[in-house]
Amino acid sequence: MTLNPWWLLGALVSGYAFAWVGHFFFEHNKPATFKHPFYSFAGDWVMFKDMLTGKISF
Repeated sequence: MTLNPWWLLGALVSGYAFAWVGHFFFEHNKPATFKHPFYSFAGDWVMFKDMLTGKISF
């Protein structure tokens, strides 16, 4: 594991890039990231928790 902060930035950018592509091209809507960035970020963690606890299958 490296302590280079560029990896964290790259992980955030790539994660949001895939989400934005999904919203724009598949769901045909705008992601909440642009108007409500905190709620969007918090919602990602709630969805991650739901995936870990089995409420959402992946």
